[in-house]
Amino acid sequence: MSDALVQARGLRKSFGEVEAVRGIDVDVARGEVFGFLGPNGAGKSSTMRMIACVSPRSGGTLSVLGMDPGPDGPRIRARIGVVPQLDNLDAELSVRENLEIYGRYFGLPRRHVRAKADELLEFARLTERAGDRVEELSGGMKRRLTIARSLVNDPELLLLDEPTTGLDPQARHLLWDRLYRLKREGVTQIVTTHYMDEAEQLCDRLVVMDGGVVAAEGSPAELIGRYSTREVLELRFLPERRPSAGELGRHADRVEELPDRFLLYTADGERTLGDVAAAGFVPLSSLVRRSSLEDVFLRLTGRTLVD
Repeated sequence: MSDALVQARGLRKSFGEVEAVRGIDVDVARGEVFGFLGPNGAGKSSTMRMIACVSPRSGGTLSVLGMDPGPDGPRIRARIGVVPQLDNLDAELSVRENLEIYGRYFGLPRRHVRAKADELLEFARLTERAGDRVEELSGGMKRRLTIARSLVNDPELLLLDEPTTGLDPQARHLLWDRLYRLKREGVTQIVTTHYMDEAEQLCDRLVVMDGGVVAAEGSPAELIGRYSTREVLELRFLPERRPSAGELGRHADRVEELPDRFLLYTADGERTLGDVAAAGFVPLSSLVRRSSLEDVFLRLTGRTLVD
């Protein structure tokens, strides 16, 4: 990919005997939102730390902004923004001070940093809280401030590691809105998440990771079309009336049996539900939904994203 801001070939990361990243190939194009989707321990954060130039690779090649993170780490870090998995704001400082002091680390002029702080406070919807100490903010506000701080140096590449973990639905959607705005402004983003809906909402393209390897790559729609059906019928049964997966499988393209329910993969969930009922199986509850990236992960690995 000639316009790739990040390019990895055979990238590896080991911690002693444990190989967290096992030879992955990745290309991230300028202007896209690229995702690493997978459960905890899949190798997502280890990959991000190598791209952020804070953890050396154990093998393979890696190029970030056309440079090698080994010798060129400081030059790369000056041109990227990083949103860590856990907020590392200075709780004793005010909201504005967190932005201005961080901006000074990049050697930016004081006047420029003050103007940039005003812009970022508006972006994060925190202008009215500028003088408050960080410890007084809600979790969603802290997360928005962390993202705002990562933008103080006008980065060409923004890395977001599990950006909405622990946030309530309203805070998550507000954060997604801020990330959409950055995308419209042309900021390239790399996001790690184990939330399938977040990956579908944010990412132009993504890789599904499991056990340190890439299981699949493509846009959310491409992956769902390749590895799943248009709809999924979820069925729950009373224990004493629970059929076997084989019995249900006669009425669907594929069946996954989970501890609490069956997933029937089909082009038409309502029709399949009718076929199941006509065969004499009476579910305790039923749900017809569209296929998601979690169904892709289940197809590829045999387990759900969040175990």
